[in-house]
Amino acid sequence: MSRNPLLETHTLPPFGEIQPGHVVPAIERLIADNRRDIEQLAERAKHETPRWETLAAPLEAVNDRLAQAWSPVSHLNATMNSEPLREAYQACLGKLSEYSTWLGQNEDLFKAYQALKASPDFAALDAAQRRSIDNTLRDFRLAGVDLPAEKKRRYGEIQSRLSELANTFSNQVLDATQAWHKDIDDPKTLEGLPESALDTLRANAEAKGVDGYRITLDFPSFFPVMSFAHDRELRQEIYTAFVTRASDQGPDAGKFDNAPIIEETLKLRRELAELLGFATYADYSLSTKMADSPRHVLDFLEDLAKRAHPQAKEEFAELEAYARETLGLETLEPWDVGYASEKLREDRYSISQEQLRPYFPAPRVTDGLFQVVETLYGVQFEEDNEAPRYHPDVRFYRILEGGQPIAGFYLDLYAREGKRGGAWMDECRVRRTREDGSLQLPVAYLTCNFTRPVGGKPALLTHDEVTTLFHEFGHGLHHMLTKQAVADVSGINGVAWDAVELPSQFMENFCWEREGLDLIAGHVQSGDKLPDELLERLQAAKNFQSAMGMMRQIEFSLFDFRLHHELAAPSADDVQALLDQVRDAFSVVPRASFNRFQNSFSHVFAGGYAAGYYSYKWAEVLSADAYSAFEEDGIFNPDTGLRFRREILEQGGSRDAADMFRAFRGRDPSIDPLLRHSGIRAA
Repeated sequence: MSRNPLLETHTLPPFGEIQPGHVVPAIERLIADNRRDIEQLAERAKHETPRWETLAAPLEAVNDRLAQAWSPVSHLNATMNSEPLREAYQACLGKLSEYSTWLGQNEDLFKAYQALKASPDFAALDAAQRRSIDNTLRDFRLAGVDLPAEKKRRYGEIQSRLSELANTFSNQVLDATQAWHKDIDDPKTLEGLPESALDTLRANAEAKGVDGYRITLDFPSFFPVMSFAHDRELRQEIYTAFVTRASDQGPDAGKFDNAPIIEETLKLRRELAELLGFATYADYSLSTKMADSPRHVLDFLEDLAKRAHPQAKEEFAELEAYARETLGLETLEPWDVGYASEKLREDRYSISQEQLRPYFPAPRVTDGLFQVVETLYGVQFEEDNEAPRYHPDVRFYRILEGGQPIAGFYLDLYAREGKRGGAWMDECRVRRTREDGSLQLPVAYLTCNFTRPVGGKPALLTHDEVTTLFHEFGHGLHHMLTKQAVADVSGINGVAWDAVELPSQFMENFCWEREGLDLIAGHVQSGDKLPDELLERLQAAKNFQSAMGMMRQIEFSLFDFRLHHELAAPSADDVQALLDQVRDAFSVVPRASFNRFQNSFSHVFAGGYAAGYYSYKWAEVLSADAYSAFEEDGIFNPDTGLRFRREILEQGGSRDAADMFRAFRGRDPSIDPLLRHSGIRAA
């Protein structure tokens, strides 16, 4: 048989050698090897008192072996999607889910961990090891280890089916996004669009061998049309195609409909929670979060809404008046909101995202990002052109401290066909001590979907895209600057999910300060820094419609949480009715009856945010308060930076999130900095 790179040990994935045909045989072989090794570990624990070295460390090695093969496959499926790879990926989901259930319900292994916890050796272990053992015992119970055989079997069936449904949901959003396009010959139709957007649309057309301009539903194409196109009918057409993706509405109605996926997912999630003794899936979800009850989450969101809602209504009334009096739009429709908002922002602050683009060439922004991190945390960056890459656009960097590498990351910035939308960080390698005592360094994937460079010129980013990059890099730093060497609590692992956005949201703040922007921004032609006048306008516009933005996030959060807390087996109509009810109570912007936002809500139906989307606002309280320490001490104060690194980033999941925050800030978090940073007058 020919060699299979997924079965070999590599420091970095050998992307150029991985073929779809390697995937299933490798995963089947690794699962079989893991089962054999785990059974031997559990058997050994029956005859001698388990120790870290004889149980937890070898189990970690076994799990890492599988993760190292699956990580590049999963990443390629998200960034270089093709039919053969998709089929291979799909074929493994059931196998991996079945293995995960077998592992989580392995009673012999569970008893071995209980014996390790009860042994005299437990007290001698370090905090990370003890935390890892406690988390593992919790996770055994959450996997149904205590259930009778019939319920265990059902748990396994549910988990397997849920992983298939999440993958199908994600695929159908990608397919629906890529199935639609609009070709335009007459540039007059695109009046209002800036040159950078026209370049993108021309490049889209060129790539497909057609003349003129091609609009797609990828964000770098969709967003400029909604923000700048004077042609109202064009905006309506694009808006309709975008908000009806993967649904029973719109131009591809019924073709990729995710409604049945949502129905089945919600039904199975509720059944899973009840199997494990939880009242609802929301209760189950909170078992690994900071919030201690559904009421706690709902009170938090409703309190934020109470503070922001009056201001959001004022902001929208102002927008309506402006649209009517200045733009001649008697009724503000959903496809007008982005356009009218951009015009009002330009009128009021004489600033637009497009005006700022020339100051944010992508190479300058990434260099500036590295300088910000170097200044805060005392590390250095070095590009490695020899590292294996999966696409010519991708770059690989190492993070150095004292001249020695401590981590690495892949940077994949630009949108392309076959790459799912959005921006995210994921693990390639986790920091851990190997069985031979050597240290495995952490490696991250950092993925965005920015406008590609066109015509030999560097890509020019909007300020919003710059903050997105900083956000994802914050997640990356959490993964890469960890000092933990136990995989279960290394980096983002073991971190309460509603605290995991703290390091990412924290990093966004540096995109608004003169000291930060002087490192990030430089005019694409002259290299000049952002002029004072432009900076003042940018900062003045920072909280433009911020209450409307906050209400939008609260709307998504309440919809997600109530969906998983209140409805037992909802139909598609029930899901829509709940979304409408939440919008009636909290939304201030108009909505279209055909909008099927939920059908592409991948965070909740294909990601890890089910009954957890509120985490963005929850963690924003933490991040705003953490950043206020830098405002007090100086935003590049090295002592404050190193304290944040030591108490938050290096800790991973080795300590309780609330304890880590208190260790950094010296007190419990306050909501006031978030309200102040967001310009919510209730502050």
